Amino acid sequence: MDSFAANSKKSFHIRSNSLPSKAHPVVDEVNENLCRLRASEEATSSSSSLCQKLDGLQDLQDSIDKLLLLPLTHQALVDNKSVDELLEGSLKILDVCALAKDVLSQMKESAHELESALRRKRRDQILVDVQKYMNSRKLMKKAIHKVLKRMVTTSSQRGDENSEINSLLKGAEVITFSAIESLLCFIAEPKLPSKMSRWSLVSKLMQTKRVASKEEEANENEVEMVDVALHSITNQKCDFFVQVEDVRNSLRKLESCIHDFEEDLESLYRRLIKNRVSFLNILNY
Repeated sequence: MDSFAANSKKSFHIRSNSLPSKAHPVVDEVNENLCRLRASEEATSSSSSLCQKLDGLQDLQDSIDKLLLLPLTHQALVDNKSVDELLEGSLKILDVCALAKDVLSQMKESAHELESALRRKRRDQILVDVQKYMNSRKLMKKAIHKVLKRMVTTSSQRGDENSEINSLLKGAEVITFSAIESLLCFIAEPKLPSKMSRWSLVSKLMQTKRVASKEEEANENEVEMVDVALHSITNQKCDFFVQVEDVRNSLRKLESCIHDFEEDLESLYRRLIKNRVSFLNILNY
């Protein structure tokens, strides 16, 4: 009986050693945040969905912060042949995030200047300032599209992901690029045609005048609505001062949208800086 018990104990011990080791809770947390963000990539880009993505990125960077404190991460990074690529990637993310912040700041300034012009009630001056805003938008779109082309090349580059830690950090980099890319596309698009049909224009304006459903509000592009309202002024399709009021209403929504984006981006930017510093400290240890 004693011999049987001893053999059973030995057998159990051997089997337990063969079981896969359980992932660290922080590793699981990073994976969960990545999965949530990847699941949201297919969602229609709206200001509300983009804010949710930016909030999700903040949660992801908080979990990355915890990951960088683990001894297993220190060892993985020290032994990682792709560490230079990860460092370069973190710097590029900071640059793109800073660019998005600058774009939003410029948009806010332009929107504020236009809103001030609309209060003057002088038709000739309003038309001048509307054209100034539209010209500024064209230059901004052109600059954003150049950045987006570079981002496609950068985000498609993949390094050695044999290490789980390396895979998580690279995954965080790619998903962050993707979310900021969606934000920049939201700002740069849509490209309004030089000649919109009268029916298309009236349809757009009617949508802004009636009470929208919650679903329609959730999918609304505040940048587009300002562009459409301004386009109607330059084509003088309706009563001028009615159009001015449409623009003012659209600008108020846009400024609120920009405010939310700026707050989320600033919080994300601070987390990205903190994690890059932690990353560099590990390598200099």
